[in-house]
Amino acid sequence: MLKQKKIPQRQCVGCRTMKNKKDLIRVVKSPEGEISLDFTGKKSGRGAYLCPSADCLARARKSKALERAFAGPIPPEVYEGLQQEMEREAHGE
Repeated sequence: MLKQKKIPQRQCVGCRTMKNKKDLIRVVKSPEGEISLDFTGKKSGRGAYLCPSADCLARARKSKALERAFAGPIPPEVYEGLQQEMEREAHGE
């Protein structure tokens, strides 16, 4: 009998739905306090997850969900990087 591998689930900070971890974009705050995008899911630090959709990004930005997740301000370049990644995903690159 084959053992089924458990797929990790994470909650999107924008739409608050549970999805497969690999289907979400991870934003990470390093132990030094630097906030960046983590496409490998391997960087150390506190992570928050977001669906790769402009809707979820807009919702998370409006509700300041990432600011709450990391207990501090989010640099504008993080939001710009998320926007660029979502545009890339939308075009199928």
